[in-house]
Amino acid sequence: MKYDLSKLNELSGGDEEFNTSVIETFLLETPEDLSNLKNAVSNQEFTHIYQFAHKIKPNADLLGIDSVRDEMLTIEGHARGDQDMDAIKNLLDSAEKELQESFKLFKAHIS
Repeated sequence: MKYDLSKLNELSGGDEEFNTSVIETFLLETPEDLSNLKNAVSNQEFTHIYQFAHKIKPNADLLGIDSVRDEMLTIEGHARGDQDMDAIKNLLDSAEKELQESFKLFKAHIS
């Protein structure tokens, strides 16, 4: 899993306390958002799929988890467009693996 905190550092001016706060918020909120996204996919609730992917995307972008940002963007497109559940499920599986790894790395980063 690759991440890059340069956007966060640019936003914070290198303020480590602020960076830690953003990472802690990510670690607190994103697992629940991911769970909600998985439930929405299971229930084929395309509006909710879009909403939760849309919520995860900017956090992934800010923390430089580019693969997850891109997967969430594509999930949004499928949820609003062709509603291709196979594509959404494949993207979600990949994003979930990346997010689970990022949770471990960010916990270690702020410890």
